[in-house]
Amino acid sequence: MGVKGNFWISILLVLILTLGCTEENDPISSEGTERNFGMGFTTWSFGPNLQDVDETYRFIANNADVYVEHLDSNIPWNAWINDLPLPTEFTNEIMGRANRKIGGKDLVLSVGLLNLNRDDLAADFDGSIPSYTGLNDPHIQEAYTKHIHYLVTQFSPDYLVAAIEVNELWLGNRALWEDYTRLMAEVFAATKISFPNLKITTSISLHNLYDSTVENAEEYVNAILSHVNQMDFVAISYYPFLKNQSTIAEFQETLDFLHGNTSKPIAIVESGHIAENLIVSNLGVSISGNVTEQNVFLETLLNNAKTQNYELVVWWAHRDYDSLWEVFPPEVRDVGQLWRDTGILDENGIQRPAFVSWRSYFEN
Repeated sequence: MGVKGNFWISILLVLILTLGCTEENDPISSEGTERNFGMGFTTWSFGPNLQDVDETYRFIANNADVYVEHLDSNIPWNAWINDLPLPTEFTNEIMGRANRKIGGKDLVLSVGLLNLNRDDLAADFDGSIPSYTGLNDPHIQEAYTKHIHYLVTQFSPDYLVAAIEVNELWLGNRALWEDYTRLMAEVFAATKISFPNLKITTSISLHNLYDSTVENAEEYVNAILSHVNQMDFVAISYYPFLKNQSTIAEFQETLDFLHGNTSKPIAIVESGHIAENLIVSNLGVSISGNVTEQNVFLETLLNNAKTQNYELVVWWAHRDYDSLWEVFPPEVRDVGQLWRDTGILDENGIQRPAFVSWRSYFEN
């Protein structure tokens, strides 16, 4: 999500113990659909308790035909590099998620190679980063290939996003870009040998690619598009409110930019829009938002998915996560508020207009 900072690491620590607890899920049925694209959500919970996590998976089972397990935190580099036992914290989280796999739904597995500032490798569980001269050093390449292989084996996904919001590495640490592309080429090749039918890509944040004002913007945009157009499909993260987009025209211009720059299948693997005013004084953020504008964005996104033959559309949070936000550590409460009110259900589980639109498309 671009400006996540260290937010997700802290919050994932809140949820790991919950996710690590397993219990029998109710049997889940899947109904056929005549839509030409998948619709779904990530498994981001609206609350910190086991019942909140379980309710999130139940909601997905009833209102989606695809979902995302988004693993964007630590990587056990030391264990992979030195053939040591994997950290229990890591295996518990993976087991907890894998045991909740929803039958009859396509699964997107999104894996974070980069830290949450997107300017270096993700840290190990002790906070360290493995030493390297280039991101494509053999020990980094071998370790990350092992990491991906392990996760794909555990989840058996239909789609793999092997690195998240990679265009922001260019923005945050341009010097690492070429070695990153070499690393991913090797990881992709090795993964394809083990899983030849798996659809593989990396994701980009569309709101930080379109209409870019960075220095050497044309070079930046061309490099990113060249990279993702080599993938099996183009995976998009799109949060228009982060760029103060609020109208149909702005949403459509951004999506048209995407359509005009790829012939690959398009998958919106995370998206969302605020349904309430967003004011975070400590961050200098003041953005107006309401349920009508949120619904307009959702309908624009789904209409484009239909007319442009998208592979899938995933909304990040199905429900406002006020109750989860209440337990955030103080240092991440401000940044955590940015996406808090993007649910198609409010914090009390009350349906917003976007939910009605979602069901209308989902049932067709």
